[in-house]
Amino acid sequence: MKSVHINRPQQTGALLIEVLVAMLLLSFGMLSLGTMLSFSVQMPKLSGYRALAVNLASSHIDRIRANPAGFNEYKTPLNETAWSFEEIESDTCQYPDCDATSLAVMDDAATRRAVRIALPAGDMLVTCDTATCSKDSHGNVWIVWQDPKLNAALNPSSSDNCSAEVTKIYTEPKPRCIYVGFKL
Repeated sequence: MKSVHINRPQQTGALLIEVLVAMLLLSFGMLSLGTMLSFSVQMPKLSGYRALAVNLASSHIDRIRANPAGFNEYKTPLNETAWSFEEIESDTCQYPDCDATSLAVMDDAATRRAVRIALPAGDMLVTCDTATCSKDSHGNVWIVWQDPKLNAALNPSSSDNCSAEVTKIYTEPKPRCIYVGFKL
């Protein structure tokens, strides 16, 4: 008997096309992982800014409540330039020469300085719901900042409730806002 030997091609490795497809799939996975990593680095920073803004707003509201006679003087506009780095100055008032107005001006300047130090391009807007702020009025505080380094996908236009006055002054990048309403 004669043995018949059939030569079958044996596959011992991957074809080039299989390697290329595997690399393509791996690169898509790595790309999405890189995007997720970018968000995970930026979100704690944004959370930190929000926590600072809430604390600053709360502190300013406490100052207003401690000086209800000066409530109308706390009603202050935003700076006309969003990226202003000019020094915020005010006269310090010391007891017994301090009245409600000078205390309100000093408190406002101190909080604005703190906001500007703590937040990038930070500012503050204080309004009240009536034409003349009084101890029966409802007040509004917006702490505003801009962070040009945040990813554009974290667009604040859908998540922050900035007033029309804020969005008129702060255009690009879009501002971040914390709003706190209060009553004396």
